[in-house]
Amino acid sequence: MFMFRQASRLLGRPPCPSRIRALCTEVPAANPNADSAFIESWKKVIPIMDPPKTPSTYMEPRPPTPSSLPSKLTINFVLPYSSELSGKEVDMVMVPATTGQMGVLPGHVATIAELKPGILSVHEGSEVTKYFVSSGFAFIHANSVADIVAVVAVPIDQIDASLVQKGLAEFTQKLSSATTNLETAEAQIGVDVHSALNSALTG
Repeated sequence: MFMFRQASRLLGRPPCPSRIRALCTEVPAANPNADSAFIESWKKVIPIMDPPKTPSTYMEPRPPTPSSLPSKLTINFVLPYSSELSGKEVDMVMVPATTGQMGVLPGHVATIAELKPGILSVHEGSEVTKYFVSSGFAFIHANSVADIVAVVAVPIDQIDASLVQKGLAEFTQKLSSATTNLETAEAQIGVDVHSALNSALTG
């Protein structure tokens, strides 16, 4: 009973001003003189400050888009560990995009294409150079420049067909005996890559 009397007495008291102030979320009005002083100081500093730099600041500018259709396509083909082609002018390049085999000619519309395991062929006159790529991206620019970035690329004439058949059989066996999601994913990737290799060699 005593506790109830104390509670009713405390609840009947007016709220403490110090507590209200501590819980108040209102921001005091800003001092206009302080703001104007800051603005004037900032205006004095601005002329000697360099503007912030962006990644494009450090990139070499691309040549402007030509007004007429060029006769050649400039290709840059790079890997994480080497550069296969740099600034090479060719007639056409065929890339294995995830949406299907895509031919790129001079004047091609600007495009970004994801690559899948397959054959990338570079056409220069009557000469055709073929590479097997595992994955990557192709960046086709409006100025007839194509940047192709692949994770792995091997000239097709350096691939041993017997090793491809052996690898395909091994990964197929691993896929059928996989017991975890990780084992299944790794085996499926191996099957996909070796199947694409086999199709490139036999097709």
